[in-house]
Amino acid sequence: MGAVPEKVMLVSLGCDKNLVDSEMMLGCLAEAGFTLCDAPEEADAVIVNTCCFIQDAKEESIDTLIEMGRLKAEGKLKLLIAAGCLAQRYAEEIKKELPEVDVIVGTSAFDHIAEVLRSAFDGKPEDAMETLSRPLYGLKRVLSTGGHYAYLKIAEGCDKRCSYCAIPQFRGHYRSVPMEKLLAEAEELVRGGVRELILVAQETTRYGIDLYGKKSLCELLHGLCAIEELAWIRLLYCYPEELDDELIETIATEKKICHYLDMPIQHSEDRILSAMGRASRRAELTETIEKLRARIPDICLRTTLLTGFPGETEEEFEALKEFVRNTRFDRLGVFAYSAEEGTVAAEMPGQLSDEVKCARRDALMELQQDIVFENGRRMAGQTLECMVEGRLPEEGVLVLRSFRDAPEVDGYVFVKGEGEYMSGTILRVRISGSEEYDLIGEIDEPS
Repeated sequence: MGAVPEKVMLVSLGCDKNLVDSEMMLGCLAEAGFTLCDAPEEADAVIVNTCCFIQDAKEESIDTLIEMGRLKAEGKLKLLIAAGCLAQRYAEEIKKELPEVDVIVGTSAFDHIAEVLRSAFDGKPEDAMETLSRPLYGLKRVLSTGGHYAYLKIAEGCDKRCSYCAIPQFRGHYRSVPMEKLLAEAEELVRGGVRELILVAQETTRYGIDLYGKKSLCELLHGLCAIEELAWIRLLYCYPEELDDELIETIATEKKICHYLDMPIQHSEDRILSAMGRASRRAELTETIEKLRARIPDICLRTTLLTGFPGETEEEFEALKEFVRNTRFDRLGVFAYSAEEGTVAAEMPGQLSDEVKCARRDALMELQQDIVFENGRRMAGQTLECMVEGRLPEEGVLVLRSFRDAPEVDGYVFVKGEGEYMSGTILRVRISGSEEYDLIGEIDEPS
């Protein structure tokens, strides 16, 4: 067997669920004796954990592989590994079009990454492509989030079969991680300094349905809330039709669960929702949102929308704008529809031009910007629980994130002052103003 390479770099692209896979790969590599590094020029091998959710994600993944391939051609890199979603979905195309890639590792085989690397360094490159029904959990992780928060992936795959989405093709059917494994992983993360756990999956709300014959997210949440040093729990990717009274009550009453909910709805109009294969309709969406706000008045609601779905008329888009204007989501992301090969929607008539799709996306984002800025101004005078993220030392500013803000996608709270606080410390901050998507405040008292 050849010598273990000195340094390996991993580039993680795409969503936070992919990031958890990357952290598990890093854990496998560290346990196997590999040295991890952050600069491709210093690495003996580079692993690119790819994404192919939409066309832009595919292009980013391909461009990254090509860029790393250039380093390999220049002799600065010995091995290039393609892992993750793009690698799973387009393995044969990668072999043909990107010969600089030495090995391909699929979405259900990343626990083999250390063996794959060792074999490749021995001159025996071999792809690792396991069946998509294979569950992966319980692996050691090397956190890349700073250590005070971490994502907890509670399930893999999806059974929803939305007409625009190819995820089941390369992530497989829905399979929950056993609850005892999740609680053990959470306890280990908290022992390592994590104060906030962010629950993720393709869909978190159906957690446990395959293992226990019933939705078990509330039971999992109660177990997580019992972990003493854990301060915050945040829920992402909750489908609106699965938000039942029990889950709403759990969020309302468990003090560690942030009053924040990520609930992707994709559209508001019934004909489009039906064509998308979505279960909810406009009236049901409105009812769910009203129920959430009535039971949890300070809840922060995030959603995502798709513009330019095949056949979307100007009237339906205007109705979507009206829905956004009236609903006043606290956080909103918009994607221009991307026709993904192998999906039902890609074959539908009425495909719209990129110009129309992007113009509608931009119009929605402009509308939402006004809502967010106005909401920010209304926050003045309120006191919020905030978690310390770090400092801007040259400006003498403390950077925090309120319970209303998920990492990477939402805003920050900035406080002027000289106090020294560790990342993950929770403070009460009195909001004095806002600046675009961020808030300005003063420390009230430790929480």
